[in-house]
Amino acid sequence: MHNTVTKVAVAHVAPVFLDKKATVAKALGLIQEAAQKGAQLIVFPESFIPGFPIWAALWSPMENHDLFQRFVENSLLCDGPEVAAIAAQAKKFNIFVSFGLSEASHASVGCIWNSNILISDQGETLIHHRKLVPTFFEKLIWAPGDGAGLKVARTRIGNIGGLICGENTNPLARYALMAQKEQIHISSWPPIWPTRNPAEGGNYNNLQANRIRASAHSFESKSFGIVCAGFMDKPMFDFLVKRDRSVANVLEKTPGAESFFVNPTGTQFGDTLQTEEGLIYAELDLSQCIEPKQFHDVVGYYNRFDVFDLKVNRKRIEPITWVNLTDDTSN
Repeated sequence: MHNTVTKVAVAHVAPVFLDKKATVAKALGLIQEAAQKGAQLIVFPESFIPGFPIWAALWSPMENHDLFQRFVENSLLCDGPEVAAIAAQAKKFNIFVSFGLSEASHASVGCIWNSNILISDQGETLIHHRKLVPTFFEKLIWAPGDGAGLKVARTRIGNIGGLICGENTNPLARYALMAQKEQIHISSWPPIWPTRNPAEGGNYNNLQANRIRASAHSFESKSFGIVCAGFMDKPMFDFLVKRDRSVANVLEKTPGAESFFVNPTGTQFGDTLQTEEGLIYAELDLSQCIEPKQFHDVVGYYNRFDVFDLKVNRKRIEPITWVNLTDDTSN
């Protein structure tokens, strides 16, 4: 059990939209800044590199071929130079780093996943998670993931797990992390998530939904919640509006997401950011995760394991299995 206080940072920031090289450079600077201010962990938003593909909500698929191609070209291989640069920076500044990325595939020039990587303070990949099910319009961009990343990393600063955006609505995915002694839960989110034209009314209130989901998980798991959302800056807004001025109202009227912290009772605390970029910090006293377990320990006494039985397949899904390899393994 970790009884020390862990200082964490949330990067409520925008990418350099659709530019992986520039966005990685921005991330490296923020990692250094957070570490120099004493943070032991820094968290970046969903699909931070190279940005969130909001156009899939704004226009029909046949209008977005060029954007999809650019997005794929700026997606990252997990064993590529961009991830290696972030890992090297984590090791240099002795800080854990969690970041969202659009992940490219070695098997296809067009298959990508909505992924999140947790890197240790020694530059090692601890968790590589692919979002199980892309949500709503995201299905037009990303392939479904698998259970290989449903892990909690037991580290010197606590037991860290995380889910991407709408996965925090999936009770079975959340339970899979609870049952691995999770103490710090990272949830990552896009900058905005429009579901209908505001002129028609009834837009999905993603801001409130994120607060509900984060509080629910922390309350049920008795863990600290780190909620990290993206930010839509003026260059991203201008890029989208220049393509089609009619979307300006949607982008302006859809509430921007918020970054904040939640304690093990499900209560929000500390600093928040929504309408401007920046880093926010919090100190997490992990000993506070213990007392609430007296009330409801859903992975301990407060369950009926004779009634419920959950099995999780952690196999990494691959498009092909090679057998009987002989001399030539290059093809």
